[in-house]
Amino acid sequence: MSTEKLAFLQNFYTDVTLYMPAEPAEAPAEPARATAAAPVAKPLPTPPEKPQPPVAEKPTPLRPIEEFSRPSMAFSKPSAGLERLATAAHHPVPAASPAPAAATPPVSPVVQPLAAPAVPPVLLTPFTVMGDNAQGVVLLFRLPTEEFRKLHRNVFLNKMLQALNLVMADVVLVNVDSELPVALVNLRKALAATHIIAFGKNLLDTTIRNTQIYEPVQFPSLGLSYLSSATVDLVEYDVSLKKRLWPGLQRMFRS
Repeated sequence: MSTEKLAFLQNFYTDVTLYMPAEPAEAPAEPARATAAAPVAKPLPTPPEKPQPPVAEKPTPLRPIEEFSRPSMAFSKPSAGLERLATAAHHPVPAASPAPAAATPPVSPVVQPLAAPAVPPVLLTPFTVMGDNAQGVVLLFRLPTEEFRKLHRNVFLNKMLQALNLVMADVVLVNVDSELPVALVNLRKALAATHIIAFGKNLLDTTIRNTQIYEPVQFPSLGLSYLSSATVDLVEYDVSLKKRLWPGLQRMFRS
């Protein structure tokens, strides 16, 4: 080894002693003499390896939760479950036959009685009668009960009857006990009326729409005359209403 190469290696391997064996001397010319054995060169020591940083172990990937929760038994292919459902659909389970219903005894039809025809409210209107009806004259009112009981002493009514040549005993006073008019049929059944004088509105059912105030109306088939007037408390203190009532009364009793 050359001296330059040895110096390079000496500088490269710091603190390491390099052994340079001496080159053997030329052998003597005499071949018969034994020569000393050449020393055996020792191998160069292996330079120490630089320490390598520890390599972090690659973490073992965690198995997903689904793999642990997945049942051990699985179909060999994903569509196996659908094939089973399709097979079951082609072979439906026969439904259980319903149990026979218990025989019910025959029911005989119930005959409902015919409903009674509705009665018009007018036919149910009550009325109160006071006095005699010897001459068939009826005075019709709609008043409170206490006022109606005092009418036989009313001065205006007594003077009106006196002008017609009548007295209170010759007439009958009728009070309608409802907001509805009284039925003429019911009134004729209770009283033999020939003249009816009504002091108020809507007192007799058959005369509500075909009569005018202070104008007498004749019912030839019934032998009845009818005349409507204002209420007693109005006519009694109103001279103009008395003048309108009197001509109607004269025509009514003259016929």
